Amino acid sequence: MPSTPSVCVFCGSRPGRNPAHAEAARATGAMLAAEGWRLVYGAGDVGLMGEVARAAQAAGATTLGVIPTHLMKREVGKRDLTQLVITENMHERKKVMFMNSDAIVVLPGGAGSLDEFFEVLTWAQIGLHRKPIFLLDVAGYWQPLVALVDHTIAEGFADPGLRDHFAAVADVPALTAALRTALSRRNPSSV
Repeated sequence: MPSTPSVCVFCGSRPGRNPAHAEAARATGAMLAAEGWRLVYGAGDVGLMGEVARAAQAAGATTLGVIPTHLMKREVGKRDLTQLVITENMHERKKVMFMNSDAIVVLPGGAGSLDEFFEVLTWAQIGLHRKPIFLLDVAGYWQPLVALVDHTIAEGFADPGLRDHFAAVADVPALTAALRTALSRRNPSSV
């Protein structure tokens, strides 16, 4: 395990309508650099992905981007990263990102971000990992998702313990504090 903690950031390849989302993405990138953590992300230079990466780079963070061949043009694959991995497909992309991270942060995004969140949440639920998962709930963006998870629990389709596998944090300072705590506890058995 590298000595520098790595944080996987899943987020939208679009900027969204609320400017607070892009602002939070930039703040997240800058925070990762300030903490000395490596950014692991989807290697795009568009939307929130581009915002978080450019801010991280500008502040001196090490960056690892992972992108499938078929999205290099669409997501404007960012080639000036510390390390760029080009995969054959989306499944491999997610696996490489996950395996190279110590914690997962999900910023606002669409279907892809939801897919990434539910995959790592499911893996945690069935005991495949113990990496911390955080939803950056900028302007309450993730509240409908949290309500849906609570609904699945209330309807008997998941154990109440499902909520123990992730936390929603309201802003970047809260995310920073949560990551500091979680990463201070990291160890090789957490994967």
